[in-house]
Order: sequence, then C-alpha cells, then structure tokens
Amino acid sequence: MLRWFALLVALVAPLASATAAEGDWQRAELAPGVEVEMRLITSVDATGDLDQVPAGLHVRLPDGWKTYWRSPGDAGLPPSLDLTQSYNLAETEFLYPAPHRFSLFGLDTFGYETEVVYPLYLRPEYPGEPMQVRGRADLLICSDLCVPASADLALDLPSGAAETDGPVANLISRFQALVPDQDGANGVVIERLAPVADAERPALRIDATSPLPLNDPDLFIEVADYWSFGAPDVEFIDGGTRIIATVPVLQEPSDAAPLTGQTVMVTLVDGGLAAERALTVDLPIQRDAASDWPVFLSILGLAILGGLLLNLMPCVLPVLSLKLLSVVSHGGETPSRIRRGFLASAAGILFSFLVLAGVLIGIQAAGGAIGWGMQFQQPVFLVFMIVLLTLFAGNMLGFFEIVLPGRVSDAAGKVGGNSLAGHFGTGAFATLLATPCSAPFLGTAVGFAMTRGPVELVAVFVALGIGLALPYLAVAAYPRLAAKLPKPGRWMVVLKRILSLALIATAIWLLTVLSVQTSSLTAIIIAGIMVAIGLALWLRHRRPAALGRTSVGTVAVLAVVAMLLPAQLPRAASTTESSTEWAAFSRSAVAELVGEGQIVFVDVTADWCLTCLTNKLLVIDRGDVAETLAGDDVIAMQADWTLPDDAIADFLASYGRYGIPFNIVYGPQAPGGIPLPELLTEGSVMDALRQAGLES
Repeated sequence: MLRWFALLVALVAPLASATAAEGDWQRAELAPGVEVEMRLITSVDATGDLDQVPAGLHVRLPDGWKTYWRSPGDAGLPPSLDLTQSYNLAETEFLYPAPHRFSLFGLDTFGYETEVVYPLYLRPEYPGEPMQVRGRADLLICSDLCVPASADLALDLPSGAAETDGPVANLISRFQALVPDQDGANGVVIERLAPVADAERPALRIDATSPLPLNDPDLFIEVADYWSFGAPDVEFIDGGTRIIATVPVLQEPSDAAPLTGQTVMVTLVDGGLAAERALTVDLPIQRDAASDWPVFLSILGLAILGGLLLNLMPCVLPVLSLKLLSVVSHGGETPSRIRRGFLASAAGILFSFLVLAGVLIGIQAAGGAIGWGMQFQQPVFLVFMIVLLTLFAGNMLGFFEIVLPGRVSDAAGKVGGNSLAGHFGTGAFATLLATPCSAPFLGTAVGFAMTRGPVELVAVFVALGIGLALPYLAVAAYPRLAAKLPKPGRWMVVLKRILSLALIATAIWLLTVLSVQTSSLTAIIIAGIMVAIGLALWLRHRRPAALGRTSVGTVAVLAVVAMLLPAQLPRAASTTESSTEWAAFSRSAVAELVGEGQIVFVDVTADWCLTCLTNKLLVIDRGDVAETLAGDDVIAMQADWTLPDDAIADFLASYGRYGIPFNIVYGPQAPGGIPLPELLTEGSVMDALRQAGLES
C-alpha cells in the first residue's frame, strides 16, 4: 500500500511548484502588523539515493525580536519541531547554530535575531522514494514581551535525481557552518573545566586553545536543573591562541550535587568560529596568586575603607559611649600623653581583629563554616560580652577602678601611666561590640578573605582594623585636637554616669538576643546575676575595707556561673519562626516560585544585627516597600541567622557574602537574583523589584 502511495506522490510531484526544495512560508502574528515567518527547506529538489536529506527550519524574525538556542539561558524556551505526521521519514536530527548572548537588566539569554536556519538531517525510511514532511513548529519569540508562535509546516520531495538547489543549499550551509564543532576539525580544543577553589564567589575555569588568535570569545555552560552562569572573564595567552576563562556561578540549586565529577557541555563561540565539548568537571584549580596582586591590593583598600565606614554604622552605637569617653578623658593633657593613649586604643582594635582572624582560621582548619559576626551566634560569647558591659558600666559609675599589679603598673607608668592598659582594653572591647554587622565595602573584603588562605585572611583583617582605628590614629597624629577639650573634673563624673546608661542598654539588648538563642528563663537568670554583680561592686565601693577581696571573689564566681549557665539550660526550640508577613526561607522554594513567575524578596537577618534592625525600621517596614511586600505580587522570605545555620551560611557564601545584612530579589527577569546594598533605601529595593519583573 505504501509503495502505491509513493508512486502516486511521484506522479503528482512534477505538477507541484518548481521549487520543491522550499516549503511555503507560514506566518504567526506577534503584535498588530508584526509577524514571524517559518518554513521548511532542503538543499536538494528530490530524495535521490540519499541516506539523509540536508534540510533546515528557516525562521525570519522582525526587527527587535529574537528566538532561542537549545539552552535559552536565564529565560525563554528552546524551539520545538514535531514531524511525526510525515511520510517516509524515519528520523530527524535537529542542530543548533552557535548562539548570541543577549543581556538585559542582569538577565542573560542565548539565541538569534533577524534570521536563523536550524539545520536538519531528514533520514528517509525508504531511501530513493518520495518524502512528504508534515509537522508543527513551536517557538518563543521575544522583544519587550514574549509571544509563543506556532506554524503548521509542509514540504514535499519527489523521487528522482537529487539535484542541488544552489541558493537554498548555500543558505543551509551558512548556518551549518555555525554549528559548534565537536570533532576538533576547526582546531579549537576546550581542554579543561574545573571549579576555581579560591574565587571570591563560586566560579568555573575553562582552558581552551585555537590555531588562530581568538578575539572576543564567549562561553556557554549547560548543566541540568536551575544552574545559571554569567559571562566569562577571559585572559588571553600566547597572542590569543590560548585562553583561560573564569565563568561565575550565578545560581546553584539548593539540593544540587557538587559539579566536580559531573559531565557538563561547554560551548565556545568567537565570531564564526565555534566548538563544544562534553567535559567532566575536574578537581578545583587554585588561582595564580601572582596574577591576583592588583586584585589583592584593591581588596585591602576596600577593607580599610569598609573598616572606616564601620565607625558610622548602627553597629557602633553600643560603643559610642566608649569612644566619647576615650576622647574627652584626654582633655587638657600634653600632646605626647594624648598620642600614646590613642595609639593604645588603635592597638587594642588591631589586636581584636588579629584575635578574630586567628579564631576564624582555626575554625576553617577544623572544617567548620566561618562568617563575619558569627561570634554573636554563640550564647557563651553573648554572656561574656554582657559581663564585660556590666563591668564597664560599673567602672563608669565609679564602683571600682582598674588597678594593675605593681610591676605592670610601674612599666605602664614609664610610658604614660596605667591608663594605657585601659585605652588598649577599650579599643579591643569596642571592636568586639562593633563587628556584628556588615558595612559598605566591608562585605566584599570579608568575602574575599574567607575564601582565601590564612595569609590573605590576616592581611584583610589587619586592613579592617586599620580602617576602624583611623579616627584614633588621626587624633594621635594631631593630638592638639583633643588637648583643646576641657580638663577632666566633676563634669566628667556626670558624663560617665550618662554614658554608662548606653552600656547598660547594650547589655539589655544582648540579653534579648540571648533569650532568642536560649530561652527567656536563661536571659532572666543572667540578668539577675548581672544585677548581683552590680550590687557587689556597689557594696565594695561603699565599704572597700570590709568587702574588698570578698566582693572581688563574688564577682568572679558570679561571672563564671553566668558563662556556664547557657550550656546547662535548654536552647531555643526553633530559629526560623517568623511573623505572618514573612515566609520561612528555602532556596528550593525560591527556585520553584521564580519558575512559576513569582517575585521573591529574601531578607537574611539576625537579632544581634543592628544594621538589619535599622533597615527594617527605616525601609522594609515603611512606605511603598512595606506595602509592596505585604501585597500579593511579592513573596517575602526571611532567613533568621541569630543561631548558626549551615543552609543560610551556604546561601550567603554562594553570593560571596559572609556577613549580614543581606537582601536579594528574585523574579522571572532575575532568576539569578539582584543583591541589594548593606544599607537599604526605598529606591534601591523598589528598583530591584521592578527589574525582577514587578509591574509598576
């Protein structure tokens, strides 16, 4: 029966159009007066004795519109061609010319504009007999908006000698030449693919060679699921015949296995030259440190600037009293004594940063996760700071004075008196209280440090300390600034009492954080112990002769009890509770919601982060931002990092962040996310929401 049908086609075919190598154009409307055209074409006008017929899906696009590659990028859909209704067609091979990268609002898509021919190879079931190709093409065509376009396509090839149709054959050959080479015929070799172990954020490195110099190469990486990669940063070697490309990882599925060991398709495109290769991801590559010196020096500069700006952040409010007291206590002193005092405070700051760096290096060496301000996630550290605050407040209230042992006192006196130790301690203590939150430029520097080795981490933390200490160093360089202040007197006693209230308020704030991390009972007991310490100090002040040693011992015992207490009482049951306005954070949920066209606002916060609280009070919980987040157009998610949480730490690290606050917006037009600055403004949040796809 089929052969009789083939004979009928052979008799009818000569009566058809003379251009049997071209099917009729089919049109689909995209907008009023705007159409996309599609048709099937072949290089020959008959089947001949060919085992496969070279053909193509020819698409003509209106100006300003594009369609997609097999991997569309951050948005879009690949083309679909269904030819199952054809006669004498056993198999179809669908090929893709090398794509172009289209970038808009941080969104990268891959595809074609103006015109494209997707090369096809049509394998007949019965070679030499007529072929009727019937099917449907479905494409997504996009400009400012995206429109699905479909067309029913047809093409008839009679039997007989397969003569080449010159113009059509040239058109198909032109796009066939753009299909990436997989056999190395053009000399381009993609040699290796591996993660970069010490990149500022997750990245992949690709090594490739070419017989001819490469000019403007682009690379496309295809992995299953929701992986997303940015444009490559290319280093040219040997006149461009060798390249090392670093491709940033923009999005990683929360439940994805590590890329190491997986097989990944890599496509390299440079003008009309294209090659692709399926590679198994190698072990991580350490970057060449020598080539990173300019980057490293710029990071140190950012660290100094970030440390300086930390003086202006809400995080320093708890230590404002210490800073003010450090300045006014030098009133009327000689320039040399002022200089020594402020240098001692700066030394205390640098010492604290070195201690923090050492602790982080130790945790990192033990295989633990590290982060900026992570000490505030530990109840023991909070109790330690509460005890110190209580002692500082008692000192400011005049309950006791710090007296050094004889030899230490004598040595200190030779270089400026016992106050040097106090200034050093003040600088160290102020640093510990001023580092629970991030600041502009600080996040970049810390992110760099925590993905590098111990040397880089120490260097960055020293630079941060220098930045935070710059105001002290400025006064040390020009001591007459402080010398002009009035000499200490009774007014200093009044000022100390006022400033002590700020330290007491800070202790109360840390108690509220402790109640979240442990329980309200623990916080109440610790508060009672602090009151007892304050009472013991006051009684010692009132009756120093009778209660001197007894009160000191009592204070020491109470402090030790307070430090041990959090481990003995139950901790908070959950760290992810949120109000009705916030959904619990989940990376997999973010990917699913964005895939459904939703916009997601993620707020990584903690009760110990004052900058986070400031952002909420001034931006998130006010005005248009609050109204938008409470509406139906945006899903608001909150990640609570008050206690250690590996999932949140990994999420931050995937964006090169190791501290908070951190806010990011996802949406259909920003599936990889739009990170926001540390200090939020209404404009920055609303702009990011609109870029992600929120309609105005």
